[in-house]
Amino acid sequence: MVDHALPVVIFGAKLKPDGTPTRTLRLRVAAAHAFGTRQGRVMYVPTGGPSPPSGRREAAVMADMLHAAGVPPDSVVVEDTAPDTLASVIRCSALLRRRGHAGPVAVASSAYHLPRCLLLMRMMGWRVVRVPPPPVPAARGVGRRWFWRLREGAALPWDALLLAGYRLRAWRDGD
Repeated sequence: MVDHALPVVIFGAKLKPDGTPTRTLRLRVAAAHAFGTRQGRVMYVPTGGPSPPSGRREAAVMADMLHAAGVPPDSVVVEDTAPDTLASVIRCSALLRRRGHAGPVAVASSAYHLPRCLLLMRMMGWRVVRVPPPPVPAARGVGRRWFWRLREGAALPWDALLLAGYRLRAWRDGD
């Protein structure tokens, strides 16, 4: 069965040690929800696996936040196995294709993380829609903001290379 709702993939962020959402995660969900309310029919796809040490799953915490904001359960499809961004891209792509989705995919994350998410989703063959990131930075301090930007600067080409290898193996194996 093909669902014609626009998928809004929300990339996770590590939870606090007690399993509650961090400011970063709350901001990502709020930005995705604000975007979704302006779009009409959307299907939220929160992604992210267990977050040590609590063991709670980022995607489940985001789903709870969406439900608390009034999003009906049938408008949320959880992908709660991916331990990182690259795995989230691969697993969300598989989930959407199993559901028969072929159209664009909206991508939600923090401003520093969004370029990598968009690139990797494009590499998986999706037309992507950029969800405007939260209007405030994820990190409050300038030093922390630069740390995350530099981390993403290294992670983007690394994940792109890993994903290219994954796609090549899948193509070679006929998947």
